[in-house]
Amino acid sequence: MRDADTDGLPTFADVERAAERIAGIAHRTPVLTSRTADAMTGGRLFFKAENLQRAGAFKFRGAYNAISALPEASRTRGVLTFSSGNHAQAIALASRLLGVPATIIMPGDAPAAKIAATRGYGAEVVLYDRYSQDREALGREIAGPRGLTVIPPFNHRDVIAGQGTLAQELIETVGPLDVLVACLGGGGQLAGCALAAAALSPGCRVFGVEPEAGNDGQRSFREGQVVTIPVPRTIADGAQSTALGDLTFAIIRRHVTDILTVTDGQLVETMRFFATRMKILVEPTGCLAAAALLHGLVDVKDKRVGVVISGGNVDLATFARLTAADA
Repeated sequence: MRDADTDGLPTFADVERAAERIAGIAHRTPVLTSRTADAMTGGRLFFKAENLQRAGAFKFRGAYNAISALPEASRTRGVLTFSSGNHAQAIALASRLLGVPATIIMPGDAPAAKIAATRGYGAEVVLYDRYSQDREALGREIAGPRGLTVIPPFNHRDVIAGQGTLAQELIETVGPLDVLVACLGGGGQLAGCALAAAALSPGCRVFGVEPEAGNDGQRSFREGQVVTIPVPRTIADGAQSTALGDLTFAIIRRHVTDILTVTDGQLVETMRFFATRMKILVEPTGCLAAAALLHGLVDVKDKRVGVVISGGNVDLATFARLTAADA
C-alpha cells in the first residue's frame, strides 16, 4: 500500500499545518474526565469537549483551516457549503473572521438554533428539502455563476486536516492512547483523528461511531467500497450523511479498526449522562462516540481511551423533550 503522501490523501503533515493556521483562533478545548464513566467502562476515559469549541462544534477547525488556505482571489469571491448545521455555522463564523462572503445551503428541518446561528454570523442561508433535493447539485447551480469556492463538510483535504487537530491536541494533552473513539457522519472527523492517532500514538485502535439508522460508513467499511444509503431518519442530525467521501473512506480503510453503530435511544441516554453527571450540554450527534463506550460496544477495560464530544448545538426545547421522555 502506498504512503498517504504519494496518493493524494491528507497526511499528518497537513494536520500540523492546520494546527499552525488555527492557533490562537480556534479554542484549545478542555479534556474532561468522569470517575462514573470510568467505573461504567473499566477504562480511563478522556473526553475532548468540542461542544465548547467556537460555533459549538469541532467543525470550526476544518472550516477555518480550509478558508484561510484559499488564495486571496477566491476569498474575495466567497465560499459556499452545504450542511445540516455545525459545518454551516463553522463556515459562517470562519468567513466572518476572515472577511469572506459565505453562502450556506441548509435543510429546512435543521434545528432552528443552527439556522439562526448561521444567519447570525452573517452568512446567506438557502434552505432546501433534504429528502427530495440534492444539496450538492443545488450548490453547484449557485456556486458556478457566482464563482464561489465550494467547501464541502467532510470530503476536503483541508477540512480533514483541520478536524485532525482535535486528536492532536488530545494526545498532546493526555499522552498516548490505547483507544480513540470518534463520531462518524461523512468521515472528516474520524479520518483526521485517525491520521493524528497513527502519527502520535502508534498502536492506538481507532473506532468510528454512527447512528444505527445511518450505517453507510459501517457497510462501506465491511464491503470495502463506498456504500450510499437514503437520508437516514435519526435524531443525530449531524450524521445524516448518505455516504462517505472518497478521501475520508480511503483514510478510514487504512487507519480505523472498526465502525460501530448506536441507537437513538442510546444517544438520548448519553445526553442525560452528560447533563446529569458531567454537567455539560451535548447534542445527539456529539454523543455518538461516548454512547458506544457507555453501552459496552468496545472493551476498554484498563485502557486509556480518547472520546470525542463533537458538538453541543441542540435546541433547548428539543433537548428537554428528548431527555425528559421516559426519564
